Amino acid sequence: MNALEYVPVPAFEDNYIWVVSDGRHAVVVDPGEAAPVRAYLAKRGWRLSAILLTHHHQDHVGGVADLLNGQGVPVYGPAGEAIEHVTQRLKNGDRVNIAEPALEFSVLDVPGHTSGHIAYFQAADLAGTPHVFCGDTLFACGCGRLFEGTPAQMLASLDSLAALPGATQVHCAHEYTLSNIRFALACEPDNPELQAWRDKASDLRAGNQPTLPTTIAHERAVNPFLRAGDPAVQAALQEALHEKVSDRLAAFTLMREWKNRFR
Repeated sequence: MNALEYVPVPAFEDNYIWVVSDGRHAVVVDPGEAAPVRAYLAKRGWRLSAILLTHHHQDHVGGVADLLNGQGVPVYGPAGEAIEHVTQRLKNGDRVNIAEPALEFSVLDVPGHTSGHIAYFQAADLAGTPHVFCGDTLFACGCGRLFEGTPAQMLASLDSLAALPGATQVHCAHEYTLSNIRFALACEPDNPELQAWRDKASDLRAGNQPTLPTTIAHERAVNPFLRAGDPAVQAALQEALHEKVSDRLAAFTLMREWKNRFR
C-alpha cells in the first residue's frame, strides 16, 4: 500500500483545495473551483474517487458539478446544510470509509462559521500521523468568521478540534496565516513560539510556499482563539479594548469581534 500524499492545490486568491492520493486515486476536499483540481489531477495522472465538503460556501463547493462531469463519484457533506450533489449527508460521529485511496474519517460537528459546518478526522495515516480537514473553522493562528453561529458554538467547535492529538496535521482551507499572525501578536506579543512562527511563516510565503499544514499542538501554542483562557491573552484584550474579560467565552467573543475590524 502506497503512502498517501496530502497536497494543497491553490485556488482563487487564497484558498487551498486539499487533494489526498495513493498515487492512483484521489479524494478532493472543498473544491470551490474545478479547473485547478482538474489540471493537477491530469498532471499527476490521478483519478477522482470521492469529494468531501465541509460547508456550503461557494468557494468550497462551486467546482463540484464540473469535477463530477456526470461521473458517479460519491460526494460527502454536512447533513445540516443544503448543498447540491451531496450523495451522503453526515453528522457528528458518522464515519466515512473510502476504498481507493484507503481512507477512514470520523465526522465532527464544528458549527460557528456556518450552522452545519463539519470536519473530517483521520486517526492515522500509514505512518501513524493523524489529519483533520477543518474547512473554515480553524485556521493557522486564527478561526473563521461567525456568519451563522454564535461565539459559544465556535468556541465549543474550536475546543473539540484542540482536543485532537497534538500531532494531528491541520489542513485548513485558506492561506490567511501572515495576517492571522499579526493579529495574534497583538493578543500575545510576548509569546516566543508565536514570534518564531512569524519569522518562519514569513520565509515560507516569501518563497511562495504554503504555511500549511500546521498541527494541533502548534495551534495550541500560538493561536489566540485556542488560548482565550490564557491570563496574558485576557490581559492584552482588556488593555487594548478597555473591556472587562470575565471568562473564556467573553475573551473569545471580544477577540473575534476585534479580529473582524483588525487591520
